[in-house]
Amino acid sequence: MKALICRAFIGISNLEIMICALSRKLFRQGTYFPSIRISGVANRKQKEIRGTREWAVAEINCCSGCPHGCRYCYARSAAFVSGQIESAEDWLECVVDEKINREYPCFSGQVMFPTAHDIVEENLEVSLDVIGQLLKSGNRVLVVSKPSLICFEKICDTFSQMQNNILFRFTITARNQEILSFWEPGAPSYDERKKALKMAFNRGFTTSVSIEPMLDAGDVVDLVADVQNFVNHSIWVGKMNKIDQRVICDSEQAQKEVDRIVQEQSDERIMSLYLQLHKNQLIRWKESIKEVVGLPMASQVGLDQ
Repeated sequence: MKALICRAFIGISNLEIMICALSRKLFRQGTYFPSIRISGVANRKQKEIRGTREWAVAEINCCSGCPHGCRYCYARSAAFVSGQIESAEDWLECVVDEKINREYPCFSGQVMFPTAHDIVEENLEVSLDVIGQLLKSGNRVLVVSKPSLICFEKICDTFSQMQNNILFRFTITARNQEILSFWEPGAPSYDERKKALKMAFNRGFTTSVSIEPMLDAGDVVDLVADVQNFVNHSIWVGKMNKIDQRVICDSEQAQKEVDRIVQEQSDERIMSLYLQLHKNQLIRWKESIKEVVGLPMASQVGLDQ
């Protein structure tokens, strides 16, 4: 934890520390939730389109925290740096924003929900409400999740008549359960995620898979082969980003896992993976891989291409 604190606050100014303290105070009072982010407005000076901005023009969330406990979670890391939480354990509690905006505009492009948490039983009802309100306003909604079969059966039942405006993107980072249990200890198993994918596909929804971050790069080709028959939109592949900043190496096993991931993400191995998959029409490459293989970066926010 001390190592994380040191990494988190390197280079932070006194003003930023004051903002962190205020943010923590507001969070404790239940008055601070990052519920909406419009990608086309935020970071105007940023030339490259990266991360979720490749997929959506706006990002919606309805709670803070996530019980999945993913070790690489960017949202948990950001919450710590901003002062919303004091430890990684604090992030495991799913705190629903009771004041979440119940009405949304029709955005200029695809909207992503959620981005900073997942859809779990604790927030399922409010998630259904948010998705419904976004659809009611005429939005195309990208629903991203490490899917619980129970949750997505309910989502598919609820929005069966609005399939044309929904794109499911299920995050499936590995097939090996030992690897998943280490990196994503509270998330559904590979088998459950695949069942949810198959279920949504068979019910006529548009389906996509995100293999970002790759947790078992040597198995990605076989993973793609295992899920592609239930995908009718795209399969995104990407590296684990900012490992030094986001992953807490609190044990020998953690350090070994980090070392393995770093080795498997070497430029040489990424190029080999690219050569094996680049002819597959479903494959899309995240910016972390585009940089290695020399592909052009996204030219417009939210193109999802």
